[in-house]
Parts: sequence; structure tokens; C-alpha cells
Amino acid sequence: MNVSRPLQGTRLTLELWHPNCWAIESTDRVGGGILAHAIYNAPTAEEQPVNGLFTAFGDTTAEVEALLDEIRESPLAGEVLELQERFGRRQSSSLPGNVVTEFFLEYDPQDMICPTLLEHGFVHSAPVRIEEGQEYWEVCFAGDRDEIESAIDGVCEDGGAEVSVETITSRLSGDSERKRRMDALTSTQRDVFELARDRGYYQWPRGVSTRELAAELDISKTTLLDHLRKAESKLLDPDDPIE
Repeated sequence: MNVSRPLQGTRLTLELWHPNCWAIESTDRVGGGILAHAIYNAPTAEEQPVNGLFTAFGDTTAEVEALLDEIRESPLAGEVLELQERFGRRQSSSLPGNVVTEFFLEYDPQDMICPTLLEHGFVHSAPVRIEEGQEYWEVCFAGDRDEIESAIDGVCEDGGAEVSVETITSRLSGDSERKRRMDALTSTQRDVFELARDRGYYQWPRGVSTRELAAELDISKTTLLDHLRKAESKLLDPDDPIE
């Protein structure tokens, strides 16, 4: 679907699950996450696979390698062609994770949920993030806002999907700086930072100690401080590399 001008509609972030998805199944079994960027080549027949560009991300090299191994084992996925690996956010602050690997992958286009979303008026507007067995879609809805609920019901029925709305705004605008920086955090860094904030760690005087936070998360104080340091570095200046 080609869009020649900006859509003056509603912008949503959808949390979505659908069957027969190698990315959903793989991230449900192991840690790390995936960004789905684009279809590299379109099929000429329904039975032919498509080749997509993806990024696997995680906190450690071992986590990313385990995720890629899980993808290779999936009966729903074809050959994984790794492109490059990067460390410490030195080349791109827009990607989550401390370790990222780009790869091409062949898969069955009949397993894609994107055509169903488009059919019901949801236009894909950013890379899809897949973590912990769920997909997160940033989409624009071309219809009226009061039609969104029935459109989502249509996606659920036609795609066998489960969909919930994470965020919704009535007009399209660029991502806020805060959201862009929060999106650069890994899920672990985000969880640790948000717990620290909720417990009053950043208040004066502090409402909780690092030892208490570590105990609540069942991790060591050293690990907690490492996650907080990396999260704070990305939030304060996401273009700075993390050592």
C-alpha cells in the first residue's frame, strides 16, 4: 500500500499476538527481542517465501546467540543470514539492546499479519518490536476514531489474533524525545529504571536504597547498578556510547 501524503488520522501502538509466527514463538521461549524492518523481496506466487530484514537484540552476546539459534530451529522460519553485530550503542541509538545483529530470513507470507492490519485500515508506520511472545505495532488508522474497536475486532477474527491498544493519540506527530529514549532501553533496563523511579530512588531524600531494589528484583546490587547506569546513560544522552 503506497501512501503519498501523511495520514490525518489516529495513531496507535498495538500489542498483538497471532498464530504461526516464528518471531513470537522464539521470543516467548528465550530472552532478547526482534525488530522487523521490511520485506526485502515480494513473492510472485502465494506459495513462495518472502525475505525480510530483521534485527535481533539483547543485553548480552549469549542472549542474542540463543535467540538466533531458537529462530534457526523454528519450523516456521527459513535460513538465517547474519549481516553484522554491534556493541555498546556506538552506531545507532535508535535500537534497543547492548548487542544487536541484523539478519535476513525467509518465511511464509501467509503467516504475516500485516495484510490483515492493512485490510482493516491500520497502516504500519515503524519497525515492529517483538519481545516475550508479543508484537508491538506502531500504526496509523485511516478511519474515524469510533471505528477503531470494530476494526480491531476484524483483525482478531480474520487473523486469529489477540490485540490490545497500548497507546492512542488523535493526530500524527513525531515521537516525543522521552518515548524515543525509553524505546532505546532493553526490557530489563526499562523494568529496573521504572521500579527505581516508582519506589522513589530518584527523590530526595531517596525513598529506597539500591540494596532494597536489588532484593526486590532478586539480583545482586552490582547487577542492579549496572542496569541503572546503562539506562540512565541512554536516557540522559542516548547518542553517547556505553562502555
